[in-house]
Amino acid sequence: MRLAFIKKKYSVHGGAERYLQSLIKQLKQAAFEIHIFANEWEKEEGVVFHRVSILPLTSFLSTITFVTNVEKEMNKNTRPDCVISFERTTCQDIYRAGEGCHAEWLKIRSYFEPWYKRLSFKINPRHLSLLALEKKLFETTPLIIANSNMVREQIMHHYAVDRNRITIIYNGVDLKRFTPENRLMWRKSLRKSLSIPENSPVVIFVGSGFERKGLNTLIDSVPFIKKPELKVLVIGKGSIDKYSIQAKEQSISDKMLFLGPQIEIEKYYAAADLFVLPTLYDPFSNATLEAMASGIPVITTKNNGVAELIVNGQEGYILDSLLNSEELASKISLVFETGDKMGINARRKAEAFPIEKAAKEFAVAINQVTNR
Repeated sequence: MRLAFIKKKYSVHGGAERYLQSLIKQLKQAAFEIHIFANEWEKEEGVVFHRVSILPLTSFLSTITFVTNVEKEMNKNTRPDCVISFERTTCQDIYRAGEGCHAEWLKIRSYFEPWYKRLSFKINPRHLSLLALEKKLFETTPLIIANSNMVREQIMHHYAVDRNRITIIYNGVDLKRFTPENRLMWRKSLRKSLSIPENSPVVIFVGSGFERKGLNTLIDSVPFIKKPELKVLVIGKGSIDKYSIQAKEQSISDKMLFLGPQIEIEKYYAAADLFVLPTLYDPFSNATLEAMASGIPVITTKNNGVAELIVNGQEGYILDSLLNSEELASKISLVFETGDKMGINARRKAEAFPIEKAAKEFAVAINQVTNR
C-alpha cells in the first residue's frame, strides 16, 4: 500500500517531526511504501520525497501556497492509496490534529493578551486563513486523528464534528532511546560538561515556542524554590533575550542554562531530576512523554494533552492555574522530596505507550479509511 505523509517542514529538533520519523520507521517495517510531501525534508532510505514549493515571505503566504501546491504535486502522479496530513491541508484522507485546534488556542490567548492583540485575531490574515482551513478540513476529511481526548472535545466544540469521525491515538515514544538506563551512561559526564555538581537538583524544560510553553512562568517560580544549588536547563529553538533579562531581573541568572536546541535530547533527560512544562496549550507534548520514559517525574498543566495520562502525586503534578509561579514552585519542591518514586511511576506509565503501539493503531486507521 502506498502511503503519503504531508508535513511542511522537517526539523531534527521538533517533537512532532521526531514522532513522525519514528512512525514512518515502524510503517516501513510493515512493508508500506512511504512518500513524503514537504517543502523541506531530510533524505531517508526507503522514503520517496516530493518537494512542495512555497512563498516564504510571510506565514500567511507560506501556509496558503503550501496548501495549494501540495494538492497540485499530489495530482502529478497516481494518487497514493492513503494520504495522511500532519498539516492543515484539504486533500487528505486522514488528518492528524497534532497542532490541536487553532480556534481553541486563540480562545486561550484571549484571556492573557492585551486588547490590540485580541483585535488582531479577527483581522490578521494568518489567523483568518488557519480558521478557514480548519473549518474546511474538519468538514471534508474522512477521518481525523486526535492525540488526546482534550483535542477531540475541542474540535467537536468549535466545529461540531461528529465524535465517530475522530479517533484518538496517543503519541508513542521510543522506549529504547528514552530509558532510565541512560543515567548510567550520560548523567555524570553531561553534568560535568555543564559544570553542574552531581548532587545539584536539576529541572529540565524542553520545547520550542517559549511563550506558549510557559517558560516565563517557570523562570518566575525559581526564586520561590529553596534549593541554593538548583539548576534549570532550557532546551529548545527560539530567542532567549527576554528570558535572559527576566532571569537577570529575578537574580537567578546563575541558575538558568539556556542551551538551545539539542539533537541528543535523551542525554539531557538523563542529567535531570524533573521535567517542567507549564504550557498554555499543548495538544500532546512529546517531550513530556519522553521525560516520563526516561524515568523522571513531570509537572505540566491541564492544557497539555499528556495530562490525561498523569495522576497527581504519582507520575508528577498537573497545574490547574496556568500562570501561578508560586504554585509551580510548591509542586517542584514536593517532587524533589519524593522524586525517585515518581520517576519509577512515570517510566511505568510511559511503557504503556510505545511507538510500536501508535504505529499499529495508525495502520488500523489507514485500513479503516481505505476499506470504506
